[in-house]
Formats: sequence, C-alpha cells, structure tokens
Amino acid sequence: MPGAVCIDRHPGRYVGVADRMEVAMGKALDRVRILDFTHVQSGPTCTQLLAWLGADVIKVERPGVGDATRKQLVDVPGADSLYFTMLNHNKRSIEINTKHETGKEVLERLIRACDVMVENFAPGALDRMGFGWERIQQINPRMILASVKGFGPGPYEDCKVYENVAQCTGGAASTTGFLDGPPMVTGAQIGDSGTGLHLALGIVSALFQREKTGRGQKVLAAMQDGVLNLCRVKLRDQQRLECGPLKEYSQFGQGIPFGEATPRAGNDSGGGQPGWILKCKGWESDPDAYVYFITQAAAWGRICDLIGEPGWKDDPEYATPAARLDKIPQVFDRIEQWTRTRTKFEVMDACNPLDIPCGPILSMKELSEEPSLRETGTIVEVDHPERGPYLTVGCPIKLSDSEAEVVRSPLLGEHTAEVLGEVLGYSGAEFDRVVASGAVGNVTAVAAE
Repeated sequence: MPGAVCIDRHPGRYVGVADRMEVAMGKALDRVRILDFTHVQSGPTCTQLLAWLGADVIKVERPGVGDATRKQLVDVPGADSLYFTMLNHNKRSIEINTKHETGKEVLERLIRACDVMVENFAPGALDRMGFGWERIQQINPRMILASVKGFGPGPYEDCKVYENVAQCTGGAASTTGFLDGPPMVTGAQIGDSGTGLHLALGIVSALFQREKTGRGQKVLAAMQDGVLNLCRVKLRDQQRLECGPLKEYSQFGQGIPFGEATPRAGNDSGGGQPGWILKCKGWESDPDAYVYFITQAAAWGRICDLIGEPGWKDDPEYATPAARLDKIPQVFDRIEQWTRTRTKFEVMDACNPLDIPCGPILSMKELSEEPSLRETGTIVEVDHPERGPYLTVGCPIKLSDSEAEVVRSPLLGEHTAEVLGEVLGYSGAEFDRVVASGAVGNVTAVAAE
C-alpha cells in the first residue's frame, strides 16, 4: 500500500545490520542510533516516531519482565498487549539488568555507541543508577539526553504524573466539558503521546545543533508544559477575559456571566467562529450520528439557503455575526432541524460543495475501516508472531523522500545477541562471559526461537 510497508520479523530470524540498512535506506534519521530507556507511553511515543523516521532504536528492558505495558490490558493470552505493540514498532529489544556490574558495563558501551538516550524514569532514577548527566557526558560528550518528566523545575518537579494528571495540571480539564458540569479529560492522549511528540522535535533540534557544535545536550519535555502548549488558545482567552466577556462563547449569548477564569465551553469553536455538534439522522440508536457544524460568517448566506431560511440573510436580527451573538443557540437549533433529516455523511456531501465547514463525528470503528487511511499508511495492519494481525496507527508525518515503514514490535530480548555483537562488538569468549553473567537475560532461549 502506498505510504506504509509492513515488515514481519519472523520468529527465529534475526534482522541483521544488512537487512536493517536495506529497510532504512534513504530514511531521514538513517545512522542515528537511539538508546531507548523509556516505558509505558510518553517516552515510547517519542522513540517510535524517531524509529519510523529511520533511527535505529534499541529498547532496553528488564530481563524476564520488560516494559510494564507488555502485560497490561492483555487481550490475547500469551501475547504482548496492544498497549505495548502499538507504541514500540520498528525497535530492537535488548534485556539488561542495570543493577548488575556486567549490565552496567553493557550499558556504558551502549552510551558510547548511541547518539541519543531517551528516558522517562521518575526524577533522580538515572542518578541512582549511576548514569546521571555528568557521567553520561564523561562516557560520550556527543550524547543527547532526552527526558520526559511530569513537571519542569518548580514545586512539583519531583511528583509522578500520568496522562490524566497532566491534562488536569496543564489546563485541559478545566476548559473541557460543559459549563454546568465538572471538568473533563479528553480521550486524546495529549499528556503522554502529546509530550512524546514534543520531545521528538527537541531531539531532532538537538541533533541538528550538534552538527554545528559537536556537543550533546539535555532535552526536557515536561508533560504539564506539553499540555499547556496544546491549550494555548485557552490561555489566550484568559487574557482576553480580563478585557471583557468572550462574546464568541455561547454562554455570552445566553446571558450567563463569566467568572475570573476561562470557562468550559462545551462544543464551542475555539477559533472565534460559532460551532456546535448537532444530531443527524439515526442519532437515537447511533451514539456517533452527529456532525460538527460551523456558522462561518463568509458562508452565512449559503447556510441560510441550505436550511431553508433565506430570509435570515437580510433580516437585521440575523444578518451579521454581531446580531446573531445572542441567538446562537436558536440558530443551531434550526440547523439541527435540517441535519436530523440527513446522515452525517449526507450533511458533508451537501455542505462541502458550498464551502460550509463541517465534519462528521467518526467512531474508532469507522476510522479503522476507512480505506483512504489504509492507503496513506495512517492506519496499518501488522502481523505479529504471538497475536497475529492487528491494526495500529502509522507514522502521522509523511516525508516525500523518507517513506515510513511499520515494523512489528520486538519480542522481549529478541535482539540482545544481535546488539551485543553487531553494535557493541562483543564476540567469542567476551560474548560468552556477558551472556553467562545473567545480566542480559536468557540469550540462548532467544537465539533458539
């Protein structure tokens, strides 16, 4: 399919350097090697994106245990969970006991061999491991240390943070939901995955700067900062609120007073153009039979004709955006009378030729079955030796000269022997010594698969 190529690493077959070079030929981040010390979601999101763009990502996991998400929310007994597989494509897995002296030796060699180390441990974990920033610089002055933390420097910097905590402390929850209801989190993982995407940009920028300076540096992406960055329009509205009511918010038209903070705005548009989610045909039985409809000023006349209210175009009570401010609920009620007679896709078919902005509420089922998303590689089907075929998101960034391929996630320790030999140069008796130490898992069992 154009835009994505699914490659299965079959059990019992190592993908060697030559194979990986063939896969990664011409990729944007070819020859960049990432030491992936991340787990759960925020860090793996970042390293997976870098892997899609061509970096060689080596994921370090605890022997016999691995990333905690391998066994979280398991749906297929005996197989890695979708939680893990959908966040760890295109990576190699090596098991290392970092508390073991031989494990520390292997880790030190990895630091020498890699360009970037990415971690999302609790604050201070690397220092306790004996590999803080000063030690890393001693080993490899060109190393870039990229970290996800819950908070930046300040009163909460030592606190652990999860997705919904980040949404709450970053301003998303206080501005999400309806005015008469409690704060709400969003289904989009803006705390974890959103921060991982921010960190990936920081890493690429640090790599670019290193080409000029020759030096590595630290890169920090705090989850609170990432969420706030995505909530910037609400920070904008906080400042506007100090100068008077937010007139494009529907509560203004309803005569509801504003408080001191940016309020929850239901489904109001954040761009200043009134918008709302409206029922469509079948809404009684289909929870997603809705459409988002925006009454853009430039399209007002066409909207009036479409819904059968041509008189509104010249009526001084409706003709201008200012005149409609106190009637926005009534306007959308009337538009909804029209949308309820059509499916959400029929609404789209009617509105798009007229340049009326709207969009159907698409369910995960509808998105997973959309052919165009398969064709562009936005959704990809991948085969896995333990669980069989499954769907996953593909690379959301499309480069014309660096096609993203989606390689299945690694089995635990699948590439331990490969990395020890090909990347770190262990061979012969030295290789046997490291394996016999027990610091790198059961390499014999991996090789025998």
